[in-house]
Amino acid sequence: MNDLKFAIKMELDGEKYYREQAEINKGNSLHTVCLMLADDEKKHAKILSDRLNETASELTDSGILSKAKNVFAGLGDIKVEGKDRASQLDFYKFASEIEQQSIDLYSKYLTEAEGESEKELFQFLIQQEKQHFEILDNWVALLKNAEDWVENAEFGNREEY
Repeated sequence: MNDLKFAIKMELDGEKYYREQAEINKGNSLHTVCLMLADDEKKHAKILSDRLNETASELTDSGILSKAKNVFAGLGDIKVEGKDRASQLDFYKFASEIEQQSIDLYSKYLTEAEGESEKELFQFLIQQEKQHFEILDNWVALLKNAEDWVENAEFGNREEY
Protein backbone atom coordinates (compact mmCIF):
# COMPACT_ATOMS: atom_id res chain seq x y z
CA MET A 1 0.00 0.00 0.00
CA ASN A 2 2.74 2.49 0.97
CA ASP A 3 4.76 1.37 -2.06
CA LEU A 4 1.88 2.33 -4.35
CA LYS A 5 1.45 5.68 -2.62
CA PHE A 6 5.17 6.36 -3.03
CA ALA A 7 5.05 5.37 -6.72
CA ILE A 8 2.01 7.62 -7.30
CA LYS A 9 3.83 10.56 -5.69
CA MET A 10 6.92 9.82 -7.78
CA GLU A 11 4.86 9.82 -10.99
CA LEU A 12 3.08 13.06 -10.03
CA ASP A 13 6.43 14.66 -9.19
CA GLY A 14 7.69 13.57 -12.60
CA GLU A 15 4.63 15.06 -14.27
CA LYS A 16 5.16 18.34 -12.40
CA TYR A 17 8.86 18.45 -13.37
CA TYR A 18 8.15 17.84 -17.05
CA ARG A 19 5.35 20.45 -17.09
CA GLU A 20 7.69 23.01 -15.48
CA GLN A 21 10.32 22.24 -18.12
CA ALA A 22 7.66 22.56 -20.83
CA GLU A 23 6.72 26.01 -19.52
CA ILE A 24 10.37 27.09 -19.43
CA ASN A 25 10.81 25.92 -23.02
CA LYS A 26 7.74 27.37 -24.69
CA GLY A 27 8.60 28.19 -28.26
CA ASN A 28 10.87 25.23 -28.96
CA SER A 29 10.36 21.52 -29.53
CA LEU A 30 11.54 20.57 -26.05
CA HIS A 31 8.18 21.99 -24.94
CA THR A 32 6.40 19.24 -26.89
CA VAL A 33 8.69 16.47 -25.61
CA CYS A 34 8.19 17.56 -22.00
CA LEU A 35 4.41 17.66 -22.42
CA MET A 36 4.42 14.12 -23.87
CA LEU A 37 6.50 12.86 -20.95
CA ALA A 38 4.27 14.72 -18.44
CA ASP A 39 1.15 13.20 -19.95
CA ASP A 40 2.65 9.72 -19.68
CA GLU A 41 3.64 10.28 -16.04
CA LYS A 42 0.11 11.49 -15.27
CA LYS A 43 -1.30 8.36 -16.92
CA HIS A 44 1.03 6.18 -14.84
CA ALA A 45 -0.11 7.92 -11.63
CA LYS A 46 -3.75 7.25 -12.57
CA ILE A 47 -3.04 3.58 -13.27
CA LEU A 48 -1.33 3.26 -9.88
CA SER A 49 -4.18 5.16 -8.14
CA ASP A 50 -6.70 2.85 -9.76
CA ARG A 51 -4.73 -0.13 -8.46
CA LEU A 52 -4.59 1.40 -4.97
CA ASN A 53 -8.37 1.94 -5.07
CA GLU A 54 -8.89 -1.53 -6.54
CA THR A 55 -10.40 -0.08 -9.71
CA ALA A 56 -9.79 -1.62 -13.13
CA SER A 57 -7.43 0.29 -15.37
CA GLU A 58 -6.49 -0.24 -19.00
CA LEU A 59 -2.77 -0.72 -19.64
CA THR A 60 -2.30 0.78 -23.09
CA ASP A 61 0.97 1.89 -24.64
CA SER A 62 1.11 5.63 -25.23
CA GLY A 63 3.21 5.22 -28.39
CA ILE A 64 5.64 7.88 -27.14
CA LEU A 65 8.61 6.37 -29.00
CA SER A 66 6.96 6.81 -32.38
CA LYS A 67 5.70 10.31 -31.49
CA ALA A 68 9.12 11.48 -30.30
CA LYS A 69 11.02 10.70 -33.50
CA ASN A 70 10.22 13.94 -35.32
CA VAL A 71 9.78 16.32 -32.41
CA PHE A 72 13.34 17.48 -31.82
CA ALA A 73 13.91 19.95 -34.66
CA GLY A 74 14.74 23.42 -33.43
CA LEU A 75 15.47 22.68 -29.78
CA GLY A 76 16.82 25.64 -27.84
CA ASP A 77 18.57 25.93 -24.53
CA ILE A 78 16.81 25.07 -21.30
CA LYS A 79 17.20 26.48 -17.83
CA VAL A 80 18.67 24.41 -15.03
CA GLU A 81 19.00 25.55 -11.44
CA GLY A 82 22.50 26.84 -10.78
CA LYS A 83 23.18 27.85 -14.38
CA ASP A 84 22.15 30.91 -16.35
CA ARG A 85 21.76 28.93 -19.56
CA ALA A 86 21.85 25.17 -19.45
CA SER A 87 22.33 22.94 -22.43
CA GLN A 88 19.80 20.50 -23.79
CA LEU A 89 22.29 17.87 -22.70
CA ASP A 90 21.81 18.87 -19.03
CA PHE A 91 18.06 18.35 -19.31
CA TYR A 92 18.31 14.99 -21.07
CA LYS A 93 20.91 13.67 -18.61
CA PHE A 94 18.83 14.67 -15.60
CA ALA A 95 15.57 13.38 -17.06
CA SER A 96 17.14 10.05 -18.07
CA GLU A 97 18.37 9.64 -14.47
CA ILE A 98 14.79 10.17 -13.24
CA GLU A 99 13.50 7.55 -15.66
CA GLN A 100 16.21 5.07 -14.61
CA GLN A 101 15.17 5.53 -10.97
CA SER A 102 11.59 4.71 -11.98
CA ILE A 103 12.75 1.58 -13.81
CA ASP A 104 14.73 0.49 -10.75
CA LEU A 105 11.81 1.11 -8.39
CA TYR A 106 9.28 -0.75 -10.52
CA SER A 107 11.73 -3.62 -11.01
CA LYS A 108 11.97 -3.91 -7.22
CA TYR A 109 8.18 -3.84 -6.94
CA LEU A 110 7.94 -6.52 -9.64
CA THR A 111 10.14 -8.90 -7.64
CA GLU A 112 7.87 -8.34 -4.62
CA ALA A 113 4.61 -8.53 -6.57
CA GLU A 114 1.98 -11.03 -5.59
CA GLY A 115 -0.43 -12.19 -8.22
CA GLU A 116 -0.45 -11.94 -11.99
CA SER A 117 -2.29 -8.61 -12.24
CA GLU A 118 0.22 -6.92 -9.96
CA LYS A 119 3.12 -8.39 -11.96
CA GLU A 120 1.45 -7.27 -15.20
CA LEU A 121 1.10 -3.72 -13.83
CA PHE A 122 4.77 -3.39 -12.89
CA GLN A 123 5.97 -5.03 -16.12
CA PHE A 124 3.87 -2.48 -18.03
CA LEU A 125 5.26 0.44 -16.03
CA ILE A 126 8.84 -0.81 -16.46
CA GLN A 127 8.30 -1.05 -20.23
CA GLN A 128 6.84 2.49 -20.33
CA GLU A 129 9.68 3.97 -18.30
CA LYS A 130 12.22 2.14 -20.46
CA GLN A 131 10.72 3.84 -23.51
CA HIS A 132 11.13 7.23 -21.81
CA PHE A 133 14.69 6.34 -20.85
CA GLU A 134 15.51 5.19 -24.38
CA ILE A 135 14.28 8.45 -25.90
CA LEU A 136 16.23 10.57 -23.42
CA ASP A 137 19.36 8.42 -23.46
CA ASN A 138 19.51 8.47 -27.27
CA TRP A 139 19.37 12.24 -27.22
CA VAL A 140 22.11 12.38 -24.58
CA ALA A 141 24.33 10.31 -26.86
CA LEU A 142 23.54 12.38 -29.94
CA LEU A 143 24.10 15.71 -28.21
CA LYS A 144 27.25 14.48 -26.48
CA ASN A 145 28.65 13.20 -29.77
CA ALA A 146 27.87 16.49 -31.47
CA GLU A 147 29.43 18.47 -28.63
CA ASP A 148 32.55 16.29 -28.58
CA TRP A 149 32.96 16.45 -32.33
CA VAL A 150 32.69 20.23 -32.49
CA GLU A 151 35.09 20.70 -29.60
CA ASN A 152 37.62 18.15 -30.90
CA ALA A 153 37.04 18.00 -34.65
CA GLU A 154 40.71 18.06 -35.56
CA PHE A 155 41.69 15.15 -33.30
CA GLY A 156 41.56 11.54 -34.43
CA ASN A 157 38.85 9.30 -35.75
CA ARG A 158 35.27 9.58 -34.58
CA GLU A 159 33.07 6.64 -33.73
CA GLU A 160 30.06 6.37 -35.99
CA TYR A 161 26.62 7.26 -34.74
